[in-house]
Parts: sequence; structure tokens; C-alpha cells
Amino acid sequence: MNETLAHPHVPLLHAWRPMPCMVSARLGYIASSEGRPVNYMYDPPEGVIKENCEYDFRDVRIADARSLAGPTSVHDAGFELCSAASAVVSFHDADAIIRTYYPECVELACAATGGSSAIVFDHLLRKREAGRPPLTFGRAGDGTQPGSVGRVHNDYTDESGRRRLGLVLRDPERAALVRRYCVVNIWRSVKGPIIDTPLAVCDARTVCVRDMVASDIRYADRTGEIYLFAHSDRHRWYYYPEMHRDEALVFKQYDSQVSGVARFTPHAAFDLPDIRADAPLRESIEVRCLVMFD
Repeated sequence: MNETLAHPHVPLLHAWRPMPCMVSARLGYIASSEGRPVNYMYDPPEGVIKENCEYDFRDVRIADARSLAGPTSVHDAGFELCSAASAVVSFHDADAIIRTYYPECVELACAATGGSSAIVFDHLLRKREAGRPPLTFGRAGDGTQPGSVGRVHNDYTDESGRRRLGLVLRDPERAALVRRYCVVNIWRSVKGPIIDTPLAVCDARTVCVRDMVASDIRYADRTGEIYLFAHSDRHRWYYYPEMHRDEALVFKQYDSQVSGVARFTPHAAFDLPDIRADAPLRESIEVRCLVMFD
């Protein structure tokens, strides 16, 4: 276990209000595809379409999660907001991310989930595109400049979630000893408060198996498998307005336990209505952690 954070994980409590505040925003659900859905994260070779599926763009109600009666949990709703300041001065310093932020995320992931140990295996910096073009799934050009993703998705499926343990541990004997594990995403602003393109998360308890569509996501050097989601009126969406640098949103991407806990948390970026044209572009970092339980 890494050294204790100077600012330990603290779930954020919010004062009770009779009705959560809402915004209406457009999210991209999957509508149909020619065979198995495929999305390229770079401009594919000539003659290959970037995505073979159509999307069902819905105006959905997204509630202010700060107005809920109490904190959510990664094991029930699938997400929770934590007060967790970071000692990193600049998130554009790659060495500082690995040296300082990775251990902070290990500490936070274990505290949020109750896990006994964790390993950070990936991180990604994102920035909203200048001019705020319509949110998409892919990335422009060679795919090295990730923007905000406006398609409703979860980064792992049952199949790719099961594979992730072996990919991270790389030791079959050690992996065989793990009785339960999960993958969580830790998401935060790397600059000031996020006021233009926040992240929406769907309460995992409002999602059912028939909403999930296993899909390929292709990078220049590999192919992954994710879930896209069909629209359902049951889905309940939330976001945390003006998340600042000392807050971290932890949400579940996969859990090997098949019942009794949230396993997948659909999520997507969205543009707030009536955003000022000169509002600063959202910049965020997301870290993926494999969390293991004794």
C-alpha cells in the first residue's frame, strides 16, 4: 500500500433538496449497426468507414448529483464523488503523473471500493475541442489528441473485463489467486472548475442487460471491446456541476462479482446548455485502476 494521502478520500455529502436540479442535454445512444458495431479511434484507411453504426441522439434529463440526499457509492449507483486533493502541480508533467498521481489513485481506489490493493494501468488526458464541435466517439487524425466522448459507453464488457486481470498482472499463477477484482475510473479536472463539458454518469441500478451492446473500438495498435448502450426511459443520469481540481469522480467500469454490486457504469460527456462562447475548454485526466479484494 502506498503512503497515505495528505488529503484522504472523503465522500462528499450534499444538503438535501426536495427535487434535484436538472439540465436537458443530448446524449448519443446506439441505434443500429451493420453487424457488430465498430468505431475507429483514428482516421482509418481509405475506403473503410470510421463507424458502421448509427446513433440515437436523445435529449435526456441529467440531475445535479450534488442535490441528492446523501452520497452515492461505487458499489450501488456505480459512482461517487470524493474530496481528494492531489499533490501534482501540473498534470501535463508525465513524470509527476506516474510518480505522484498514480500512488494517490491507488490509495483513492482502495478507499472508495474497500479493495486491499490496486494497480494503475492506464491514464488519459482529454481536452474539449476548440469551437466545441458536435461530440463524437472517435478522434481526429491519428488519434493522439483525445477529446470529449459524447457516446454513451462503458470501457469494458464481461469479456474484456475478464481479460484485464491477466493483462495487468501478467502472471497466471498470481491471477488465479485473485478471488474478486474490479476496474474503476478516477476522473478529475486538471485546471479550474469544469463549466463547459462535464461528464454524465448513469445510475448502474437503472441499466439492464438488454441495454448493452458489445462493440469493437479500434486503435492503430490494438482492438478493444466496450459496451455501447441502447436508450431506455429507465436510465437515470447525473453529473456534478463545476467539479474542481480537488474533487475526483470514481466510477465502476467492471466488477468480477456478478450480483449484488454495480458492475458497469454508462457515461458520456455533454455540453451544458447556454454555455458562454468564451468559457474555458474542459481539460481532464482519467486513470484506470485494477482493484483486488482479499
